[in-house]
Amino acid sequence: MSLSGPWPASAGLPEPRGQKRKAREGELAALVQKALSGRSPTSGPAPIDRRIEGFLTEHLHEVRQGKPVRFPEMISLHTYGMARAMSFPQNQSSYDNPLIKSYKCQNGVLHNPVNDKRTTVGVFHIAEGGLPIADDKKAVPLAVFNKLLDAALSPPEANMEVPFTAGSASPARAWVKLLARPLVCPEVPGFTAEKRMEFRLMAPSTMLANVDFVESVFGNAGEASLPDNDAALDAEHWSGHTGCLILAPHLLTLKKKDLGLPHWDQATERQRRDIMAWKDPEERYNNGGAFKICCLTKDGVFVTLLADNYFGYCKKDVKTQLSFACNLFGTEEEHAGGALACASISWGKEFRQDYRVFRPNHHYGEDSAVKYTFAESLKLLGDSVTMQPEGHAVDRKYPDICYVPEDAVANSETGRITWSGGEIFLVPGVVYIHPSGYQFSLQQTLDKKGWHIVGTVAEPMHCHKPSTVSGGGKSEISKLLSDMITFGQVRIDNVKR
Repeated sequence: MSLSGPWPASAGLPEPRGQKRKAREGELAALVQKALSGRSPTSGPAPIDRRIEGFLTEHLHEVRQGKPVRFPEMISLHTYGMARAMSFPQNQSSYDNPLIKSYKCQNGVLHNPVNDKRTTVGVFHIAEGGLPIADDKKAVPLAVFNKLLDAALSPPEANMEVPFTAGSASPARAWVKLLARPLVCPEVPGFTAEKRMEFRLMAPSTMLANVDFVESVFGNAGEASLPDNDAALDAEHWSGHTGCLILAPHLLTLKKKDLGLPHWDQATERQRRDIMAWKDPEERYNNGGAFKICCLTKDGVFVTLLADNYFGYCKKDVKTQLSFACNLFGTEEEHAGGALACASISWGKEFRQDYRVFRPNHHYGEDSAVKYTFAESLKLLGDSVTMQPEGHAVDRKYPDICYVPEDAVANSETGRITWSGGEIFLVPGVVYIHPSGYQFSLQQTLDKKGWHIVGTVAEPMHCHKPSTVSGGGKSEISKLLSDMITFGQVRIDNVKR
């Protein structure tokens, strides 16, 4: 069979990956051309856009003097892959502009934004008038946010060029928008249905690569104008939260004075600390550095303006809005976590029962101790253990777990556990459980130079962080302190000092 001509699909062989990819690119190109020609599947603002416009209009009513917020006409990226197809000139394998350089590769695409590394210092700004603003975030007057919003929706013409039409006699210029439905609460059969928030991403066309990246992470929920994709018509599966991210790197050129920020002499102490005031009329907002400003309320709507084209901020802001929805809805967001911590102590060479091994929680004094007996334990354990001739019991499923009487005494020097009427060897690798639930075992000392008996309480402490950010320290509360200890000889010249 010759492979030089058209691939013989009738032969029942799979198409080569290159031919499938080429066919898919052709389909997407047709969708893009249809969208650019104005023959979109629907017209008018989609329900999600009306909800966002309504929220902003109401929230900014005073500073806008009743003027409604209206988004410009945008191309809807209603099919997965349209963003990637539009981010390259037709039939070309590369594209570059002042914000990004993009290349088609054998295994996908390579987007190199001008900003590919970022610090979080001074980045997070919150508009006043909504939820309380944390002290480590920069508070921004609502009137300033309003001017930033208007400026974000009026990007320079250079930022509007559609890469798909670059190089043509008359390149198209447009906004693009994407609908996504991140998962807020998974389905729990018999308890709750799956819940998702709605999220809208808007960007000038030169930032289609950013939209492609977000789509590859969070997916594409289709054409927002269609009733089937209207979250409000599916109350069972909508969490009730709406998010919006508007990409606007041109905001970096705006000046503090033009945005209405006060002069240094008229600024409050916090405004001075947050650099939300100016001394020189030419000072740029945030000193010309990248930032994102969020406007959010307890109503469950979250709008962000992102003045950068760093990919990481796009992804992280969707995750931030998803966390916002989760915390309002009552589920725990991605970064919740913790550990059940069972306190352990070294008993040295000998273990015997005292107030530390009694119920109820091993932290009270002798007066509140409750004594449990071996006979009561055996009743609770039932057929899960096997009694031994020596007078102790062994777990049927886990033979390295032994249950011993309440008067058992373990000694590492003799290597035995004794009680009235019996004794057994104290063996490393075996866990011995007292009737109270307290467990002990023979272990090497941390410096590996000897042996001691280690006891662990039966009732753990619940160390839990309901919501935090990456790097917040969740894993630290489940790590052994022994891993942080260095053993060795220490010389003390003056013991009294």
